[in-house]
Amino acid sequence: MANIKIRHITRYTYNAPVLDSANQILLYPLDDLHQQVVLHELRISQNPVVETFTDFFGNTAGVFTILKPHTELVIQSSIQVQTEPVLMPVDLKPAKEQWDILHVIDDQFPYADFLTQEKFQSRPEVHDEVAGLMNSELTPLSIATNMAAFVFNNFEYKQGITSVETGIDEVWSLKAGVCQDFAHMLLVMLRMIGIPSRYVSGYICPAEQEFRGAGATHAWVDAYIPDYGWIGLDPTNNCIASDRHVRLATGRNFSDCTPVKGTYKGQADHSLEVSVIIENDHPASVPEEVTIQPTYSYKVHMPTMELNSYQKFMEMQQQQQQQ
Repeated sequence: MANIKIRHITRYTYNAPVLDSANQILLYPLDDLHQQVVLHELRISQNPVVETFTDFFGNTAGVFTILKPHTELVIQSSIQVQTEPVLMPVDLKPAKEQWDILHVIDDQFPYADFLTQEKFQSRPEVHDEVAGLMNSELTPLSIATNMAAFVFNNFEYKQGITSVETGIDEVWSLKAGVCQDFAHMLLVMLRMIGIPSRYVSGYICPAEQEFRGAGATHAWVDAYIPDYGWIGLDPTNNCIASDRHVRLATGRNFSDCTPVKGTYKGQADHSLEVSVIIENDHPASVPEEVTIQPTYSYKVHMPTMELNSYQKFMEMQQQQQQQ
């Protein structure tokens, strides 16, 4: 068992006042047999009322609105969880029977949602690699772990070359990225061979420095194994997700699990900074008032607004009148 404390700080800064900021947060850790939530506290600028609901994928989501003009939005989530080691599946059925089960459930709820395959240009190349790894004499778990190892061994963990908008074609071309890209790649490969797979967002909390992706939000994949259920595969670290992985949300892809997203009124450029502080098996030692360096930062410049269809129509009308 691991006792883990995490502080996750999201800070939006605007260069001019904005208003009517409507937001959704997926910052509520999952609570089940493998992960028990001991404490969860939220602090949000201007103390808005946060309403919660359970989304389609079983995650707890929060929504809130800040109506007054503001130049900063800070969301701080502090959690304490106890996690249990994950027991590896035991093959009670031959490989063929397990693959037959996957063929039967591929159009059933909820598995069909996690088998939807996306369209991308490099699909034939990826399919060729997947076909080379596929062997129906091996169990689904063996194939899934082999594919996670393939991503780990053939893709470079490199920060700063991809973003949340990076598609699978670019990741495949670069053969590099971060945990989100590794998870995205593994999802595509597993779904190609009929293994239901879902995206998982959360944190990785090493006892020492044994994992990549620590000190920030993390992502991995849950694969469905017959007669066992969902098991986490972390292609960034080539391991089974166990008691050092803290889960926040699951979904079909990153957009289903985005920790914070929202909209606002205003034309201001803005910057995003995210800080994650993780402490294992001992009381928190970072004072609240200490300035913490962000582990992730991103600046957004508002693009020049293009004419909408009605404005274009009016412009054409005016040009015709002038001729």
